[in-house]
Amino acid sequence: MPDAPGLFDRIDRPRRLPDEVAVSITAAIEGGQLAPGDRLPTEAELAKRFGVARTVVREAISLLRYDGIVDSRRGVGAFVTDASQRSSFRISPACFEKRKQIVQLLQLRTGVQAGASALAATARTEDQMARIDALYQQMAEADARGPAEALEERVDTELLLYRHITEASNNPYYAEVVAMIETNIQNNLRSAFLKNAAASEFGPAIMDEHRAVLDALHAQDAEAARTATRTRFERAADRLAARADFA
Repeated sequence: MPDAPGLFDRIDRPRRLPDEVAVSITAAIEGGQLAPGDRLPTEAELAKRFGVARTVVREAISLLRYDGIVDSRRGVGAFVTDASQRSSFRISPACFEKRKQIVQLLQLRTGVQAGASALAATARTEDQMARIDALYQQMAEADARGPAEALEERVDTELLLYRHITEASNNPYYAEVVAMIETNIQNNLRSAFLKNAAASEFGPAIMDEHRAVLDALHAQDAEAARTATRTRFERAADRLAARADFA
């Protein structure tokens, strides 16, 4: 790509930095300043041009990659894809509507999952607990690698973790409701779900929320498991609803 120091402008207090960076890069592509096959500047270069942290650029590239606008290759860089291979960029009212649907599903799952966790605390077997612990460890390792490298693994492992907790309740009706919620997410809301997870569901504080659920399961404390699970899902819903770009 030719050197174009004026291609990107510094961002000052946007509504949400990663989305603003992604929109700016998309505008450059749509305007012909970046062509299919062009390599984007490095994370460090983009961070300097936009005046943001490299983590912001990394998340923006992740959003673009999941919309098919860029192809990110480990150790090489991010490249603009051919327009025929892209989905439309979904920082749009439709995307925001999907995020609202995710909040509603999280609100529904809060009560369901809290009840399932309370039952699982006393009904779970040692084998089930070992599997739940292993999934938590896998999720923690993916979380540590961050959304740029391990977004789908992190999200899918979390879904699997709570599915196993639900199954450990030994109540098939809880499992049916949770499966319905997950199917809705996977079939209709996955792209928006991944973007929101990248924006607000990574980091030590989030992992502590999950850890509190496991601690209660280990202690076989039903009320602690109910409370920890309710807290976890309520906070996740609140974080999404409170986002500045949540139209």
